[in-house]
Amino acid sequence: MQLADVIEVAQASRSTRRVYIAAICACLLLVLCVSALRSAGIATQHFMHAECDFDTFYLVGQMVWRGRIADAYEVAKLAVWQYRATGQPRVTAWTYPPQFDLLVALLALLPRGVAFGMFIAGTLAAYLAVLRRISGDVFVTVLILMMFPIATVIMSGQNGLLTGALIGLACLGFAGAGGMRAGLPLGLLVIKPHLAVAFALYTLVNRQWGAFAWAALTVAVTSLLATLVLGADVWPAVLLGFREAASNMHDGHYPFERMISVYAAMRSFGVGPALALALHCVAALLALGFVIAASRRMCQRQALGLTCMASLLVSPYAYDYDLPIVGIGLGLLLPDLMRRAGRGERSMLYALVLTSPVVGILQTISTPSGLVHSGVSPVSLAGPLLMVVLVLAWRLLVRQPLLQKPA
Repeated sequence: MQLADVIEVAQASRSTRRVYIAAICACLLLVLCVSALRSAGIATQHFMHAECDFDTFYLVGQMVWRGRIADAYEVAKLAVWQYRATGQPRVTAWTYPPQFDLLVALLALLPRGVAFGMFIAGTLAAYLAVLRRISGDVFVTVLILMMFPIATVIMSGQNGLLTGALIGLACLGFAGAGGMRAGLPLGLLVIKPHLAVAFALYTLVNRQWGAFAWAALTVAVTSLLATLVLGADVWPAVLLGFREAASNMHDGHYPFERMISVYAAMRSFGVGPALALALHCVAALLALGFVIAASRRMCQRQALGLTCMASLLVSPYAYDYDLPIVGIGLGLLLPDLMRRAGRGERSMLYALVLTSPVVGILQTISTPSGLVHSGVSPVSLAGPLLMVVLVLAWRLLVRQPLLQKPA
């Protein structure tokens, strides 16, 4: 029995699918409840040895209301705020655009545990709803493959489910009428603009001018709103934060084992920053090349699925909590992949997807984590594995189906 047989048995019947979906959702809800209690200070702070990034979200939201948002974009100043709030010497960087500052400011109006529960539960529900609509009959298979990345997002209190839902909505919009339905969620990805580069290219290559216009309008309106609420001084602070983050990346002051880029993989194996960046640029251009080629050779569903995969390979700065986007890509591609791939090939694909987030998390659990590492960083494998997934998916999609659909 191969891995594909073990995973795909969940699709044996409608009742079997319901049992698997209910069991997985129950496990995720358990993780959510324990994580929310931890965020509220009721459960242990060492649950699964995972740091909660939501604590930083909540703190920055409080800084917005105190008129000190510019301090969030300087590592040294943010560290002082974090020490005052928690008594722990945690060092992190804040690199989010001002639009995300507005969201975390709303969360800071609620008690910490309640804010955590509402944010994660809301984004989880949105992501699962979008994923189910996209993946259809293969939803349970995709959910099995994405269970660990989803749990990682929940435990870390991150926004990967939000960005995954936005990309899923953009894909649904492109598959429909386009225009506002695709452009609005794509524009809201301004909270993580590096994840939208591949989709911006897809929009241009496919001449989706309506979607492009709506995305640009969304970015412009939200930027104006952020300026009016936070003040014009926030933009120089953001630029300073970006430069400081780039410097920290160059100096190796990031947990590369949790990152999913080719750059992080090269750095974790001892490659210097200049060569690592050059190799990453080659991989990013290759990934974007797949977006262009898929747009010209494949149907829209397949092109969008490959664009999802490519979106994670563009920026050097991408983490394992961004992996729910892979689920959106799999939901789009898996029906065609199942018709074109044998059991061994599907097993290989599933193994690559399952392995991508696990290696970094296991290393994080067994070693201290944070912004600054001493000594040699643990290895990062997710970036190269994702590139292999992209290439393998392409090769399978360009072949003829093994079993033709009945006429």
